[in-house]
Amino acid sequence: MARAKRPASTAAKVSESETGGTLIIDLAAIAANWRALARRLRAAECGAVVKADGYGLGLANVTATLAKAGCKTFFVADLAEARTVRAHARQATIYVLNGFAPDWGPAFARINARPVINSAAELAEWDAFVAARRWKGGAALHVDTGMNRLGLSPAEAIALAPRAQKPNHGFTLLMSHLACAEIPQHPLNARQIALFRQLHGLYAGVPASLANSSGIFLSDATHFDMARPGAALYGINPTPGQSNPVKSVVEFKGRILQIRHVEPEETVGYDATWTAKRPSRIAVIALGYADGLMRGGSRGNTANGRAGGSAVIAGQRCPIVGRISMDLTCIDITDAPPGAIHRGDMATLIGNGITLDEMAESAGTIGYEILTRLGPRCHRIYRSGRGS
Repeated sequence: MARAKRPASTAAKVSESETGGTLIIDLAAIAANWRALARRLRAAECGAVVKADGYGLGLANVTATLAKAGCKTFFVADLAEARTVRAHARQATIYVLNGFAPDWGPAFARINARPVINSAAELAEWDAFVAARRWKGGAALHVDTGMNRLGLSPAEAIALAPRAQKPNHGFTLLMSHLACAEIPQHPLNARQIALFRQLHGLYAGVPASLANSSGIFLSDATHFDMARPGAALYGINPTPGQSNPVKSVVEFKGRILQIRHVEPEETVGYDATWTAKRPSRIAVIALGYADGLMRGGSRGNTANGRAGGSAVIAGQRCPIVGRISMDLTCIDITDAPPGAIHRGDMATLIGNGITLDEMAESAGTIGYEILTRLGPRCHRIYRSGRGS
């Protein structure tokens, strides 16, 4: 199955003076988060999920940072991502979560990556490739314990278990995925842990992996031999409702293009969702949903309006008002001191006390969606000072 070549990202090539936004990525914080998670796991290995271009933050930079921090196992979505990881982590083990297809075999061999086998059909195709090429790179076996997404059924995994007792069986990892780890009291967690423990007992000598970011904090019973954190590496809170145990990784800022004066009863933006109740000053910034802001992440005062997000300008938190549009966002700066804010100043959308998770909640979504969409056309600054 031929794959189209991916266009190169333009984010790193954008000049700060030529774009409306700046995304600051703290690589040291990513390294510090990985080390903190590794310490919490104690005996289990801490891998890293770097799919979706390192959750939108740049796969090459994220991989190089984590490899330097000590990470030895990486999980990606597809072969193109695996190729990038291999270029920046020469000795790492790389698992490809989207599985295997017959014509992918040579590429797996060339970059020494391992497929995550998600079905009996994929296993048969993988076995045929291994037999033909005498490839000994290994593969992960993914069992569905309750997500009902990818993975072999428990019955299929039980039927395959005798193979794991034979020499050169080819399985280097047994894995599953928690569906509700962010909800500690959800009954599905206990059922998945118990089922996976039972299945692991049938695969003696094969390392096992169950925990994602939230799973690491759910229970030590999820740790097994390896955890696969993703979101927590990038600053998303793996324990919703509690204080965030990981460091913030990104700051996101937009340039003020204009400051407008709006009279009472005048509206702002598409669909007139926000109406000024007093003489107001509105800062228009050069960021919109094309930069990763969510269209619904603003404050309205119509019947269906939500609380909406905020920005920090000149040290003051100010509400986002009116519909967020493709390239522009409006911020009510009426309560800021007169003369404190000027055209050309930067408004902070993430940072200065506004967390990624807070921005996501204000838009009715999750941090994952915000992060993976953030700043594709913005100037990027990578910070790599020492992490703890």
